[in-house]
This record gives sequence, C-alpha cells and structure tokens, in this order.
Amino acid sequence: MKIAVPAETFPGERRVAIVPASLKPLSKLGAEVLVERGAGVKAGFTDDDYTAAGARIIDDRGELLESADLIVQVRAATANPEAGQADLARLKAGQCLIAQCDPLSDAGAMVKLAGTGAAIISLELVPRITRAQSIDVLSSMATLAGYKAVLIAANHAPQMFPMMMTAAGTLAPAKVLVLGVGVAGMQAIASAKRLGAVVHAYDLRPETKEQVESLGGKFVVLDIESGTGEGGYARAMGEEFYRKQRELMTEVVRDFDVVITTAAVPGKKAPTLLTKEMVAAMPAGSVVVYLAAERGGNCELTRPGETCVVDGVTIIGPMNVPSDLPKHASQMFSNNVTTFLKLLLNDGKIIFNMQDEVIAGMLVAKDGEVLHPFVRELAGLPKIAPVAAPQPAPAAVPEPTPPRETIPLAGDEPESPPAESP
Repeated sequence: MKIAVPAETFPGERRVAIVPASLKPLSKLGAEVLVERGAGVKAGFTDDDYTAAGARIIDDRGELLESADLIVQVRAATANPEAGQADLARLKAGQCLIAQCDPLSDAGAMVKLAGTGAAIISLELVPRITRAQSIDVLSSMATLAGYKAVLIAANHAPQMFPMMMTAAGTLAPAKVLVLGVGVAGMQAIASAKRLGAVVHAYDLRPETKEQVESLGGKFVVLDIESGTGEGGYARAMGEEFYRKQRELMTEVVRDFDVVITTAAVPGKKAPTLLTKEMVAAMPAGSVVVYLAAERGGNCELTRPGETCVVDGVTIIGPMNVPSDLPKHASQMFSNNVTTFLKLLLNDGKIIFNMQDEVIAGMLVAKDGEVLHPFVRELAGLPKIAPVAAPQPAPAAVPEPTPPRETIPLAGDEPESPPAESP
C-alpha cells in the first residue's frame, strides 16, 4: 500500500496532510508513505524529518500521484477548485483520494470526479457520533480557527481585553460577542475569556446555553424559535426568521467592542447575522471578525480575505484561518486521518466496510458511481438501495444418526415376545 502526500496547491495553504510522527502507525498498517519534496516545509516539517521517519521523498508530482494507491491531501476537488484540477485529471480506477473535498458545495463536480473510477472520501462528511470524534477534521480545524479569531480581534481592537487597575486609572474590559456556538465559537469564548474580556454568545440552538455558561460566558436570549437541525447542527431557517433575528440583534450589538461570527449551515450559504445597519449601530473602533468569510453571509459588509473599515468599525474576513497555525493544524489533521486509516486499512489493503457508518458516511464515490445519499440528492440523482447487512450463514443441521443395531447382552433376552399392536 503506497500512500502519497503531495504538497498543497491551494493559494496560501501551509498545512500538510501527514506529518512525520504519523509514519510509524501507518507502517504498522502495511503502508509505505511517499512525500512530495518540500510538502511539509511551510508547516515546519523538513524532508529530512520525513526521511528519518521512514518516508520516501519524490521529486516529480506526476510520478508521486501515478504510483499511489491512496492519496491524502488537505484540500482537493471543490475545496481546491482551480489549482487542484490538474491532480484530479491524474486520478484513476483503483486509487483512493482522502481529503477535504467540499462535496456539498458542488455535487455536480463530485459526479464528474466519480467518473474517474477512483474512490473519493470526503473528510467533511464524518458522522457526528462519539466514535468518530477522533476523525473529525472540521472540529480540529475549528478549534484552531476560534482561538486565532480572538487573537486577530485583539490585534485590531483599539483597547486591551482585560480590565486593568493602574495608577493612571481603571481600564474597563473589552466586551466580546460570539455569534455561533459550534466548536470554533466555543474556542473563541474560552480564548477571549482567558484574555480577560467580558464574553457573551448567541446561537439559534438554545441547548448551547449550558455550554456557553460552562466557559464563563453569558448566553444572549432572543425571542425567536429554535434552529436546531438534524445531528445537532444549525438548520437553515426562513427569511422571516432571519428578519426578526436581525431586528433583535441590532439592539444587542450596540454594546460590544468585538463581534466574532462563526455561524454556518453545511452545504449552504451562511445566514446574514450582521447587516450594514447593525454595523453602523456598533461603537466606533469596534471590530468584527468573520471566520467563514468564503461562505459569505454572517456579516453583510465582509470582503473575503480583506480588512476594511466601515462607519468606524473594522471588519475582517480572514480566509483559511487554520493555515495560519500550520504546525499544530497539520498535526491535528494528520492524527485525524491516521485514525481513520486504521478503520480503512487492513494488512496493507483498503477495505470499504459499508456496514461501518463512519466509512459509509464519508465515502462519496466508488467504482464510477456517487454513493453518498445527500450528494446524490443535490446532484439530482435517484436514490440507491442501501447495502444490506451481511446475514450470518445458517447453522449446519446435522444429519440424523441412523439407529444402531442393538445387540442384546447375555441375560437381557426378553422372557416372552412383545404383544402385537391391535
């Protein structure tokens, strides 16, 4: 089993999919790891680090991908729509691609990709179950993004976060509002709190209130319906819901120095939480950081990848935030992937156990066909019958033992013949 780790080609991407520390457990699975020269340098991992861990360094990217049984990347397919196309053209039947593929954003592209015959596993589709937590790259990367968002905000804010009592007077703490209490939001709450800010948070799922309070934050309650969807994710709501939400939120944001927005709906444009009227209501000098700027939505005035100032409010739309912490991001990503490979590989072979809900939930396509139900639905493909669980073979029924001839022992002979039946 040859696992290829190519250098990432998405603009600005500094992560690498597999770090040297993962090579030992992968070798125990019967895999040899091939790494493109320089693939880990931006994340702080040299070619010598990989060689010392047992990897083979390959100079030619085409040769690397051609010789691989399994290709592991941070971003591929729709998650790298321009620079990644050359790699997809090299995929072939019998190979397996594991990466963040963003399949829900362009299901049509997944149908085309399935045509290569390669198996496509999208890491974003990991089921939200306890057993899969150690495989969840979204949660890993969101943890880093939430932490980094607070540092970005603190760096642009015209004031310190903590309260300070000095000879020159007392400085009031910054007030931070976090919109969206997912993994990124919770890390943002914790990080802002550690820096000394007064932290409030809002989510349209009321059950997150307890999580916010456990981190020392205060939950903002709006008089609107719950937005909890399937699997605990936020669900898309109607326009009337969002109109009322924005109306109530306008009064809330007037009191905050920093607003960090993290709200997103899988496969859809993120909802607009901050309109230009709401930004205008914020104090001069305040800061807005939107963590999912490439998804659009949360802040109406955000320019993806840019920092702008509108009505005295600094609005920041960072792109690919985990890549700004490439070493730890790569370590976490690599650990997630390695844990998944322990499910997928057996004695150097890929085993697609479709009865395993983790593997089945992440497999987008195989043998030329899109298999994931939601991706098929988005692509307008008909439903396919679920794979039936294998039934255990029936227990063998022993053949009846023929009666043995009884040989009477001496003294056992009947005294008289038995009476005939009437």
